[in-house]
This record gives sequence, C-alpha cells and structure tokens, in this order.
Amino acid sequence: MRFRSLLFAAVLVTGTAVSTRAENKWIEPPAKLPAPQRGDRAHNLDFLFQALKVAPDDETARAIEGRIWALWAVSRSDTVNLLMTRVRKAIEDKDLDLALKLLDAVIAIRPDYVEGWNRRATLYYMKRDYGRALADISEVLKREPRHFGAWSGLGFILQDIGNNRQALEAYRRALGVYPRLERIPDLVKKLEEEVEGRDI
Repeated sequence: MRFRSLLFAAVLVTGTAVSTRAENKWIEPPAKLPAPQRGDRAHNLDFLFQALKVAPDDETARAIEGRIWALWAVSRSDTVNLLMTRVRKAIEDKDLDLALKLLDAVIAIRPDYVEGWNRRATLYYMKRDYGRALADISEVLKREPRHFGAWSGLGFILQDIGNNRQALEAYRRALGVYPRLERIPDLVKKLEEEVEGRDI
C-alpha cells in the first residue's frame, strides 16, 4: 500500500528533524457523539463515507462525520469502554503516561479496535514520539484505510519532520475521503504552493 512508503520515509528522518508546526492539531472526534444506529456496522460505514464525499455543505458533513466517529467509538467490550473512559479522564488530567498505559491494555484486549490505536497515536504525537505514532497510524490504516483522522495525523508528522511533499500526499488522501475536513484544505493549498510552485 502507498501509505507504507510514506511511513517508511517518515521513519528514516524522525531522529534528525525538529517540529516546526505547532499549529497542527490532531483530528479528533467531536465532544458529543450521536448514538450509533442499529444495523450492520460495515454497511452503515460504507453508506456514511459515500455520503461524506458528496455532503453539500459543512453542516451536513459535520453531522455525517459525527456518525462515523460514533461507529468507530463502539468497542463491543465493556472492559474496553471502561478503560476508554479512564483514558479520557487521564488526558483531561494531563497524565499522558497513565493514558498510554491504559491504551496499551485496550489494544491488548481488542487489537481490532481502531480507536485504541488512533488514540494512542494521538498521544504519541502529543509527546513528539513520532516513531511510535507512525507505527500506530499504520495499524489504524491497516484496519480502516478511510480513517481521515489518521491520514491527517500522518500528514502532520511528515510536515513536522520537513517532508512536505509526502505530507501533501497524506493530506490529499484525507481529503479524498472527507473533502470538507477542517483545516486540511488550507494546508494542502499552502503545501501545493511550496512543493509544486505557484501557477504562472
């Protein structure tokens, strides 16, 4: 898969680059999520992603995004649900080390739970541990190649380490899934000018 080459290129330079993009904020679920609807989860996600691509305005897109996050948040495990509640509390308390330990347990219990990997990637990104963040992003995209949050996060890391050309590719992958994704179109426009040059 193409994202593997992006990850490999990022890993090669993570030890030498310094972050210069403090404004990049990981794409996270809204504070309040709608209740997931009944029915086949895979079918619902396929339908929602199709709707997300053709959403006529930002408000509609945000509503569809919220429903996607709501489905992603479903772990099908009471233990994982409890641990994720504790993860949120640890993050609110700014105890990232505890949050990471809890997420280690989440992933051990439910390695198929995409949001366990995605949340841990977010925390590694916050700690500027790009190698581990990239490894977790790889796990997210292996399980859900349409995860616009993970594609955006990959772009943030690549941009942070100075690989703007591949950051642009990652952002474009995010927009291919979610054309109205906040902040990313502006980053694409900026990087297109830097990487590909201005039109004459």
